Amino acid sequence: MANKIIYYLLIALVVFPYEIIGTTNIITPAFALFIGLVFALLFKNPDAKFNKKASKYLLQVSVVGLGFGMNVSESIKSGCDGMIFTIASVFGVMILGVLIGYWLHINRKTSYLIASGTAICGGSAIAAVGPIIKANENEMAVSLGIVFILNAIALFIFPIIGRFLNLTEIQFGTWAAIAIHDTSSVVGAGEAYGPLALQTATLVKLTRALWIIPLAIVTMFIFRDKRRKISIPWFIFLFIIAMIINTYCKLPQQITTTLLVLAKKGLILTLFLIGASLSLSSIKQVGIKPLILAITLWIIIGVSSLFVVIATI
Repeated sequence: MANKIIYYLLIALVVFPYEIIGTTNIITPAFALFIGLVFALLFKNPDAKFNKKASKYLLQVSVVGLGFGMNVSESIKSGCDGMIFTIASVFGVMILGVLIGYWLHINRKTSYLIASGTAICGGSAIAAVGPIIKANENEMAVSLGIVFILNAIALFIFPIIGRFLNLTEIQFGTWAAIAIHDTSSVVGAGEAYGPLALQTATLVKLTRALWIIPLAIVTMFIFRDKRRKISIPWFIFLFIIAMIINTYCKLPQQITTTLLVLAKKGLILTLFLIGASLSLSSIKQVGIKPLILAITLWIIIGVSSLFVVIATI
């Protein structure tokens, strides 16, 4: 009972920080994730099913809401270089992930899931290809657990590295979108760095997320099962529609401002829910070899994309 009370009190704090503690500055995306992580390690989640579903759909709604703060032409201009990087990184990471996984003697499906999550968009990509390759619960748990841990680390360290290297907001947004797995952590890191970084990171990441569709099709042929349905990330298309509406329909500023505020609150709550979904059992299921594979791929894509971003943008 106590953990349930604390759980919902923390949700209230994340959503209404000004009303509870008199300030909004302290509840950043990174801090919301940190609160969730601490809660998960100290208490048992009182409503794991709700937590999982809420974080999934709230993230999608929040991303769509962010589209009402973006201009189509400006966003495409700032994100075009990142699209080129995306194409190269998706192919490179998938090939390296399979080869390194084979060399480390990791289960084929686990290697494929980790490579998919690193190459495209973390948990969303893993969730999309998992049913296609008929991955079992343990394979899914290991892959999602590793990606989650690396996402949590990235959300904290990427803004620090970006400021240390004096990256511009466009450079940081592009780099974060390529080198960080999940959309939630990418958007959270972008918001922590600046508004233009948020716009660039969101656009490049969602462009990258569209690769789930061709990946799912290719996966069906690789694993020889054409009966599975493809999970299409429809919220990406809604995000694009929101950008178009904001660019060409001239909505009142009060409406767009309200939508943006709600979207950012939703994002912060999503990060808390993601943190609160962690469990000690999921950490124990992360074996050393899959972790080595995930970290190796993450370092490769992080370092190589950073050099390319600095050199070209």
